[in-house]
Amino acid sequence: MLRVALPAAGLVVSLLALLLLPAPAEASQLIARNTSTERLQVSADGKALVTFHAGGGVKRVLAWGAINARPPSRTTRQVSLDVDYSGGWGRFGRPVWKTLRNVCGRYRGPALSFLVTACTAPDGSHWALQKWQRSQANLGLPPFKPGHGAYELRLSHWSGDAARLEAWTDWSYSGQWHHIFGRLTYRGQPVYGYTATFDGDPTDTYGRVINLDTFNSAYGPGWRRENAFLARRPDGTFCYGFVPHGARPPAHGKRYRLATSGPGVTPDVTWEGPGLHAFRPGNASDLQHEASMNALQRRMMRTSKGCHD
Repeated sequence: MLRVALPAAGLVVSLLALLLLPAPAEASQLIARNTSTERLQVSADGKALVTFHAGGGVKRVLAWGAINARPPSRTTRQVSLDVDYSGGWGRFGRPVWKTLRNVCGRYRGPALSFLVTACTAPDGSHWALQKWQRSQANLGLPPFKPGHGAYELRLSHWSGDAARLEAWTDWSYSGQWHHIFGRLTYRGQPVYGYTATFDGDPTDTYGRVINLDTFNSAYGPGWRRENAFLARRPDGTFCYGFVPHGARPPAHGKRYRLATSGPGVTPDVTWEGPGLHAFRPGNASDLQHEASMNALQRRMMRTSKGCHD
C-alpha cells in the first residue's frame, strides 16, 4: 500500500511523489496472505492454531500470549501475539498442532467485518480471523507493487467491545470540496501513535492507518482505494478532503468505506456511509448541515489541528 497523510485542506501532491512512498508498517496481527480453507482452533491454555492453504500447501501457525490492547504509551510497546509458523516445533520443540484440542465454542462477540471465522473461549475472550485487501494502490490506480490487492489473513484476541471507528461527511472550502472526518477510539479512549514517517507510515507499535475507499467515483464503478492516513495524536481524529491529485480527479463517491487494523491484537474495524450531493450555497439545509458538522469537528479536535471549514 502507498499512502500520504493529507491535511483537511486537501494538499495537492504529484502522482510521482505518491508512487515513491514506502511500504506500510505492520499493524494488528498479520498471519499470512492469499489463503484459503482457513480454520481456527484454541486450546485450554490459550494457544490458537490457525490452519490454512497457501503457496500450494497446508500451513499450521500457532499464536498465543496477548489479548486486547494497551493505551498509547511512549515507554511500553503495544501488545502482540507470539507466533510460531512451524506449528510448535520452533518454540516448543514438538508438533503442538497434532495434539491441540479445541475448546473454543460458538462466537458470542460483537459483529465483525471481513470475518472468516471466530469463536469464544471458556474464559469469555474471543478469537477471530479476518481477511481483507488492506494494501492497495491509492487514487484508484491499478496495483503496481508486490502486495497490492493481496488478501491479508489477520488474527485477533480480545474481550468486550472492539475499537470504534466513527465518521461524518460535509464539505470544505466553502463547499468547494467533499470532505470526511472522524475518530478512532478503543474503550472510550483515543487510538494514536507517536512517530511516523513524513509519508504517514507508523514507526511505533501504536500508530494506526485508516484506509479510505470510494464507491462509484471519478475513478470508475465499484470500490476503489482513495487514500490512507493516520489517526492523529492526541485525540485519534482524522479528516480528508476529496481534491485533485496531479492528474487524478477529485474522487468523491456515492458511498465511502473506512477500515483499519484494531489496536494491539483487537479486531479490524470498519465504517461505511453515503456520500453527499454537491454543496448548494443558498440551500438552508446544506448550510445548517455544514455549520453543525464544523461545530462537531471543533469539539472533537480541540486538542489537535482542526479540519478546514
